Amino acid sequence: MDNNKDMTTKPQTAEPQGTACSGAVGVGTMTVQNAAASEYGSNSKDIFDEGDLIQAKPITLGGRAYQYVPFGADDLLPFEMIEKVGSNLVLAQNQLFNMLACYGQGVRFFDKETGDKTKNTDIEEFVFRNQLNKQFMEQILDMKYFYFSVTVIILNKVGNKIVRLLSKEACFTRLEKADENGRINNIFYGNWKKSSQEERNIERIPLLDLSDPMGDLLVRMGIEADPNTGELRRPTRDRKFAILNRFPTPGFQYYPVPYWTSALRDAWYDIYMMIGIGKRAKIRNSASPRYQVEISNEYWEQLCESEGIVDEKARKERIARGKTEIENFILGVENVGKTWITPYYYDQAQGKEVHYVQVTPIGANIKEGGDWSDDVQEAANTLCYGTNVHPNLVGATPGKSQMNNSGSDKRELYLLKQSIETAFHDILLYQYKLLCRFNGWKDVDVDVPFIQLTTLDQNKEKQEVTTNQNGNGTDGSENNA
Repeated sequence: MDNNKDMTTKPQTAEPQGTACSGAVGVGTMTVQNAAASEYGSNSKDIFDEGDLIQAKPITLGGRAYQYVPFGADDLLPFEMIEKVGSNLVLAQNQLFNMLACYGQGVRFFDKETGDKTKNTDIEEFVFRNQLNKQFMEQILDMKYFYFSVTVIILNKVGNKIVRLLSKEACFTRLEKADENGRINNIFYGNWKKSSQEERNIERIPLLDLSDPMGDLLVRMGIEADPNTGELRRPTRDRKFAILNRFPTPGFQYYPVPYWTSALRDAWYDIYMMIGIGKRAKIRNSASPRYQVEISNEYWEQLCESEGIVDEKARKERIARGKTEIENFILGVENVGKTWITPYYYDQAQGKEVHYVQVTPIGANIKEGGDWSDDVQEAANTLCYGTNVHPNLVGATPGKSQMNNSGSDKRELYLLKQSIETAFHDILLYQYKLLCRFNGWKDVDVDVPFIQLTTLDQNKEKQEVTTNQNGNGTDGSENNA
């Protein structure tokens, strides 16, 4: 990573707003555009509309002035991205699938010589006490959402051992403005949803050099010579440092722009959301009554007389209650299969039967809301494509007619999905490799084994596949990815 490049965010061009309908509009009325926006929401790409270049904002900590770079124009972009994903069924499940696929079998510390799981008791205790697998999942979550993650390392009092690793949520992390040499020296961690600095409870953490965190740490602790002077520095008093992991994206910006956000910048996110809202509105507004109930006035008269109800107000209340009872009987699930006996008489003058109560089903075979089924599938498939997830792996378009692949095809798709997670693994495992080297665990390395689904003729459902060179100590090592 080149730290000398200009670290500014690119301006985004806002989409032209629609035009309100022509004609006179009175006070308090709503235009067609506003009515649609209130029901269907604004364009998802609007959250990225940053206008001019984002300007650094001042902050004061411990009596010292700093400048940090906001995450989005209003400094709330990560929270808006989370909200957008969480409100979309396909995107939410795709992000979960991406996270689980990247996690594989979790972090494994293995012996370099044998390839077996390490038996170093210090490492086992460190992994257990720091819950490294949980932290690894938190790191994956941030990487999949924001394409960067932050790990904090804490050294012992002497400064020669790393005793703790902490994961800091990317959405609550802000970067300091780069100095004249293009280097970011600190990160700021706090609750940026709050309006005042006091409420944000901001913590400043020194950031290790983006291009060589390990070398920077050794120089700061006086273990290696400063490459600029060739001399050892006096060890710093700091015992807490941040490591920033970034996935490469076009342009060198403070906060990466994840590739999957094209699903938000494109129109398909809005199309998918509007189809769901439109179908719900149609079902609500066009659903026809299921039954027509005809009740003779004489029925109510005889009912009230049989129960001895004379007062006019009481008669009206009994009639209203009787209508509710009939409705509950007709629509109640518990009454399915039961019989309702109602009286009738024969009108000799008219020569026909006259029923006191008659129930007629109407519209029984009509199904509403079947429109746009093909459009829903198209939108779901497009969102899957934008998040690099095959729809058959997550069930975005279920059904026998939706080109569901065979078991062999799905196994290959899943293997391919895990294989392309190697790039993320190489970035996310850096802090664990740094941990091993700094703590002197030179005979140990770290890896993320894959899960490879097998066929029935192999008499097992799955096997573990690693990416280490030896491939020893795991099932299926002959099929190393």
